[in-house]
Amino acid sequence: MSIELVYEKTCPNIAGAREQLLRAFGEAGLTPRWREWEITDPAAPGHVHGYGSPTILVDGQDVSGAGVSGDDLCCRLYSQGETGRQQGVPAQADIVNALRSRASTSSTFPAA
Repeated sequence: MSIELVYEKTCPNIAGAREQLLRAFGEAGLTPRWREWEITDPAAPGHVHGYGSPTILVDGQDVSGAGVSGDDLCCRLYSQGETGRQQGVPAQADIVNALRSRASTSSTFPAA
């Protein structure tokens, strides 16, 4: 299972996304491991371009269910459940669901 945090270095929501990831790993009962990609870094792989910041990918899929926006230098807003409140990080439940879904079909969890 591959977990990636994609961000733009000036985004104010990076720390919040990391905290949300840590909580989600704990809730899912998994050891926290992920790779981070700064969008403007030339070493960032092509598949992370086009996502706003921050984006969390589990096996290449955005945990929010959204696709590539095409504007990777902007901050994202996520709708939070039934309230529809906007927040700068994905909902913990969305991350947990993605982790659990992939963990149940993945036999290995490589080191990041």
